[in-house]
Amino acid sequence: MNFININGKITTAEKATVAPDNRAFRYGYGLFETMLYKRGVLQLKDLHIKRLLGGLKQLGIVLPVLWTQEWIEEQIMQTVQRNNLDHLARVRLQIHAGEGGLYEKDARPGIVIECFPIEETALQLNENGLVVGLATGLNKSPDSLANLKSCNALIYAMAAQLAMTNKWNDALILNTNNHIIESTIANLFWIKDGVVYTPPIQDGCVAGVMREHIITTLAQHNIVVQQQSLDFNTLLQADEAFLTNAIRKIRWVGNIGDKVFGNSHTRYLWQKLFS
Repeated sequence: MNFININGKITTAEKATVAPDNRAFRYGYGLFETMLYKRGVLQLKDLHIKRLLGGLKQLGIVLPVLWTQEWIEEQIMQTVQRNNLDHLARVRLQIHAGEGGLYEKDARPGIVIECFPIEETALQLNENGLVVGLATGLNKSPDSLANLKSCNALIYAMAAQLAMTNKWNDALILNTNNHIIESTIANLFWIKDGVVYTPPIQDGCVAGVMREHIITTLAQHNIVVQQQSLDFNTLLQADEAFLTNAIRKIRWVGNIGDKVFGNSHTRYLWQKLFS
């Protein structure tokens, strides 16, 4: 039986309810973090909390005094344990603006914590390259909200549907300048002549926790990641490409259309980052 934590109270998924005027449900007014829980430890916890608190401040969502970082972490641990997933789990933490209309400032925010089992093999570098396509007609604006991991995810949902229709493993998202910025659930890196690149935050990608971790850690190994806008032709000329998120870490892309990518550099980076 799956258990969910709503505002500090754990209940079964069957009994979990959302109010009709929940502002995450009505307007996508909220943020979420997807975190890897492994053997009692929330992986990259500090980066997740930093991103969450920064996003809440930007959205004007003020947490109750008792909802400290320690309280939130304790609620996550209790939810994981209630679901008997102490060894390995994917945790989804959502904080939304509460109930009411758009202009109600004093509504108490809400928190929802879910956790799901995952296999240990999901954390390894994929043996078969992903087949990826381009989600045309769903351009994302690189505005002041673009870098948030928000509950407003319609572009990603429609791109994922396009990927399923075309039997891709994932779909790449374009911004309004027709630059490729990310996929439906991951940030994007590519490699050309041994140099590692990723789209800049200013182009509108989500400010990924694993993205930040990879950029910082590679720099410690004297491997600098260059941030550069990416068009489709440049991607097709790359030697390798890979996607990153907090759960799957790195997944190498094998094909985009007729283009076939290698993975020798990607495997080398995996060893540097995660061995």
